[in-house]
Amino acid sequence: MTEDSQRNFRSVYYEKVGFRGVEEKKSLEILLKDDRLDIEKLCTFSQRFPLPSMYRALVWKVLLGILPPHHESHAQVMLCRKEQFCDILHALKVVRFVSEATPQVEVYLRMYQLESGRLPRSPSFPLEPEDEVFLAIAKAVEEMVEDSVHCYWITRCFVNQLNSKYRESLPQLPKAFEQYLNLEDSRLLSHLKTCAALSKLPYDLWFRRCFAGCLPESSLQRVWDKVVSGSCKILVFVAVEILLTFKIKVMALNSAEKITKFLENVSVLLLGLILNLERKSFRKPDFSIALHSLMFLRSKKPFCPLEKFSFKLGLWVIVCLSLCGVVGSEQ
Repeated sequence: MTEDSQRNFRSVYYEKVGFRGVEEKKSLEILLKDDRLDIEKLCTFSQRFPLPSMYRALVWKVLLGILPPHHESHAQVMLCRKEQFCDILHALKVVRFVSEATPQVEVYLRMYQLESGRLPRSPSFPLEPEDEVFLAIAKAVEEMVEDSVHCYWITRCFVNQLNSKYRESLPQLPKAFEQYLNLEDSRLLSHLKTCAALSKLPYDLWFRRCFAGCLPESSLQRVWDKVVSGSCKILVFVAVEILLTFKIKVMALNSAEKITKFLENVSVLLLGLILNLERKSFRKPDFSIALHSLMFLRSKKPFCPLEKFSFKLGLWVIVCLSLCGVVGSEQ
């Protein structure tokens, strides 16, 4: 029998109705068992599938260069990273640049500035635009990672990747955004141009900060999986999807200032929507994910009778499992 025929016959159906991750998780575990991790394969996997939360931090640290590919070196290298973290923090405390009352993300910023030779003469000096980007990313990472040492190193290396690997690509993303939006909805693009809003969209929030502070944590992690593994074009697709999602509202606004302000604050709407789904809809995140997957499938093309039956059956299964506490149940 071939490998495909040995697959669980339910896998295709589960994927159809939004329950994915079992086969992908097994594939990732196989990759992580290699004595020397294959960076290229990990990048390919991260591009194709969302990383399981239990392995995300490890994969990110390997892809960002915080940890080497060899497993046996991880503990020693992380110990050295921790010592370096403590030395930099101690130096900042000695010169009284930070204290116990300093917010943690600001501490990370000062550490990064000291390492990169950009530490200002006084903490009271105004922050540069790149410092604001660092703080936004650090706040997002702080919500994902509990350990302060890991949080700093992931933030530091993520920002370095943006400033080096994507230095030439990021300025081109607004143009790519315009091209893809024109393909998806030329009428919406024309409205933005008529209002002179196209050049005033929150590109810094979308592309320089990589949606930090704009998307819910679970969604942001999946977007960053692609960025960490080598593709920043995902940022364009997310930006286009946000415009399409709030098309009716954007089309109703007739000035660049109103459109920009709305899109800058869209995170509040997105967070409120997700929180309401999680708190009121059985408090099951997986329920909303599976339901959204069904809606995505339904919106793509008309179903044949068999597909229509599968769609309705899948929706019924999700609701029943959610009511029974199976889908998205807390551990």
